Amino acid sequence: MKQKILVVDDEKDILRLLEYNLEHEGYEVVSVMDGPEAVIAAKAEKPQLIILDIMLPNMSGTDVLKALKRDPATEKIPVIMLTAKGEEIDRVLGFELGADDYLIKPFSPKELMLRVTVIIGKKKNVTGHKKENICKGPLEIDLDRIRVEVNGSMVDLTATEFRLLLELIKAKGRTLGRETLMRKISTQEEHVTTRTVDSHVRRVRQKLGTACKDCIETVRGVGYRFCEEALTGR
Repeated sequence: MKQKILVVDDEKDILRLLEYNLEHEGYEVVSVMDGPEAVIAAKAEKPQLIILDIMLPNMSGTDVLKALKRDPATEKIPVIMLTAKGEEIDRVLGFELGADDYLIKPFSPKELMLRVTVIIGKKKNVTGHKKENICKGPLEIDLDRIRVEVNGSMVDLTATEFRLLLELIKAKGRTLGRETLMRKISTQEEHVTTRTVDSHVRRVRQKLGTACKDCIETVRGVGYRFCEEALTGR
């Protein structure tokens, strides 16, 4: 069965571009052009992913996102936000409301497809070899399924939060500055903001819970580091 993606944009050219590229990759696409239709379609179609423009008629994309996250029937559906603005406040607000990722128009279709693939788990292992899991005390990261567990319980990280945690672990104890982290977790060219990084770090810490609350350490005036000793007790 094909995985279904709901695309919401009031620009016909953008809709056609998204439909063409997503269908070419084997996805089933449902398209709507305004906010109220998006909320109705999300409930009726139950897509695996929503690609949501922030500038919509009748109801803004942020208001659509709020409505989706308030409804138990749609709150778990991942959302990629699209915007032509690129302003910091839009990105921060989107993430704080529960968006999984952000793309600024004009965007590369290839870039969008990479993000779609990561978020809904349609990951193709081109090497044919299974990647090893990363295990740090109670924390386990499954690189193939893009899954994080703490003491055997799944942690519901967004795609951006997953990349953030993975980059910190890969640094092997080195401190990564906020600008470095933002460049690593954003695969598009955009202004780096420390506020966005701090927001992601805060959410990752909260989601990892008490058992791993100290594994992401703040280095004042510099950035963040992954502290393995906080997990292993060494």
